[in-house]
Amino acid sequence: MSTSEQTKPGPGPDWESIDQSADFAVLRRRLRTFVFPMTAAFLGWYLLYVLLSAYAHEFMSTKVFGNINVGLIFGLLQFASTFLITWLYARHANRNLDPIADKIRSEIEGDAK
Repeated sequence: MSTSEQTKPGPGPDWESIDQSADFAVLRRRLRTFVFPMTAAFLGWYLLYVLLSAYAHEFMSTKVFGNINVGLIFGLLQFASTFLITWLYARHANRNLDPIADKIRSEIEGDAK
């Protein structure tokens, strides 16, 4: 037996049937219903920050207290919103994505054994 025949993998999962399965369609839909709106919201929020920084200098330089101005607060809120989105995604994934992904994975691994 040649070396290439020894390292040839056996038949793997049927990826086309997995892709067309109802569970995988539900998984994709659940992912997209979270990711697309959240991405749009974050990009809108970031674009607002950039546009205000570029064209509303007086508003962004308005002092709130001490040397803290509106622009600095908006900038820090960018970080806060990033952490919030990360937390929301982790919660969404744990509740809505991971159970169905685990089910699909177990079906694939069960077929491969």
